[in-house]
Amino acid sequence: MSPTAPEPPAAPPASRPARSTRPLAGLRPFFAPYRRQIALAGLFLVLAALSTLLLPVALGALVDRGLLAADPGQRIMALRGHFLALFAVGAALGVFSAARFHMVSWIGERVTADLREAVYAHVIRQSPAFFETTRGGEVLSRLTTDTTLVQTVVGSSLSLGLRNAVTGLGALVMLIATNPRIMLPVFAVLALVLLPVLLAGRRVRRLGRASQDRVADTSAIAAEVLAAIPVVQAHGQEEREARRYRDAAEEAFRTACRRSRMRAVLMGFTITATFAAVLWGLQQGTGAVMRGEISAGHLGSTVVYVAILVGSVAVLSEVWGELLRAAGATERLMELLAERSAVQDPPAPRRLPPAAGGAAVRLRQVVFRYPSRPGHAALAGIDLELRPGETVALVGPSGAGKSTLLQLLLRFHDVESGAVEIDGVDVRDLALAELRARIGLVPQDSTIFSADAMENIRYGRPDASDEAVFAAARAAQADGFIRALPEGYRTFLGERGVRLSGGQRQRISIARAILADAPLLLLDEATSALDAESERLVQTALEAAMKNRTTLVIAHRLATVQRADRIVVLDNGMIVEQGSHAELVLRGGLYARLAAMQFQSSATT
Repeated sequence: MSPTAPEPPAAPPASRPARSTRPLAGLRPFFAPYRRQIALAGLFLVLAALSTLLLPVALGALVDRGLLAADPGQRIMALRGHFLALFAVGAALGVFSAARFHMVSWIGERVTADLREAVYAHVIRQSPAFFETTRGGEVLSRLTTDTTLVQTVVGSSLSLGLRNAVTGLGALVMLIATNPRIMLPVFAVLALVLLPVLLAGRRVRRLGRASQDRVADTSAIAAEVLAAIPVVQAHGQEEREARRYRDAAEEAFRTACRRSRMRAVLMGFTITATFAAVLWGLQQGTGAVMRGEISAGHLGSTVVYVAILVGSVAVLSEVWGELLRAAGATERLMELLAERSAVQDPPAPRRLPPAAGGAAVRLRQVVFRYPSRPGHAALAGIDLELRPGETVALVGPSGAGKSTLLQLLLRFHDVESGAVEIDGVDVRDLALAELRARIGLVPQDSTIFSADAMENIRYGRPDASDEAVFAAARAAQADGFIRALPEGYRTFLGERGVRLSGGQRQRISIARAILADAPLLLLDEATSALDAESERLVQTALEAAMKNRTTLVIAHRLATVQRADRIVVLDNGMIVEQGSHAELVLRGGLYARLAAMQFQSSATT
């Protein structure tokens, strides 16, 4: 974000769609840092409008004092002077219009970039609870389609509307000054034009919001399917997904057509009213000239002012529709900025003591329910302690609460009751950045970014030297295959690491965790999807990562946790057993049954 860009404004919770341009007020904090540029744009806008309003005056003088002069010599000299005056006015109009266009375009681009950056920065700080109910494709649509629409309005339509508002008001003032009798019918025309525009504006506003929502639906479908192309193709669902996207796109098209029909009716009406007003001005002015009440030049100026005034009203009606549509897009963006993560930094964060040989972890009677499943306790009274440097394995059936426990340690969610402590400090009393700096994570599905191997490993510690990256890769058993890549550590790994095998992606993820050098290491099913050879290499890498760290391991493959200092067995959100592998097998409980099933299955295969 630019140095002067504002913080995301606090907005009220989302409610029913507004029926005016009021949501555009949410953009005010994004304009505030650029008051100087806005003032310059306003100055050029006024100067361009004044130049426009001087054209009819210069034209009237040309007709009355140039074309109608009696003496031919005087006529030639007068024409030359008046044409030079017209050229000067036209040149001033061109210069001021160009300056206005540049400044307004700059403001539109700058504000839109700040808005897009603010929304993105705000969204990625939301807790996982937000993403349980919000589709990533819809967020992308708001970041792209909605911000582009706001940019179009701020950088173009709004400028056009302001220019026509100033010139229309100036034309009105000039008409009052030069021919007051014409004003009553002009006001009547203005009322006829503005009344239906205002009445229809609410419907255009609602249709604009609906149109943006339907476009977001298509983006959400496309993002979801493109991220799962192998699954879609493996199940032969290409036609089904194409049809689903086509249905969403058609619905977006139908909604857009309803909006465009309404705006077309308004446009046709305003153009017709404009044409009628110009004809009326010509008819009234022609009669006044024939009666000798005004000069021909006065008539020309009056007709041009009438055309400017009613033409400005016509343009303003079109801009009004654009503003209503942008209000819908802005409202959607403000809804995102209004989201407040349930997990926030405390007002006065505490500091963690220095870590030595691993972190101490304590969970005290932890109870937790996911916001999307309030009727089911994912964890029910968990009481667990990890000593510094200890390796503890979490096992149990799917849905027992193992991954939930890791998420609470990372404070992706806050506990309903009880407490989660690291080194004697409740995680709710810590700044999120400090807490997560103490934790290294190797997830089940290793995330590889669209960058080279060096940057992917360095993601664990952005300021790490190249030598530190190499050392982490060697410890993670990744150095060999990385150096064998076409450009070694500078080889682009492709989107989501498509150029690597599952085991290679996992070893890069482990190297990232080793480089982070956090005292607490969380391993979430780090070897569950690997073949035997890859598992052996990854297991060696994990042993290197676990040295001098407190480690919490989740694994369905019980063979990978037998060397843990302690095994904790979870079932239905509760700890049902804990001890060493040998102790738990002898007890004949849940762990013994899980072990018997796995080892028996391994023997038969």
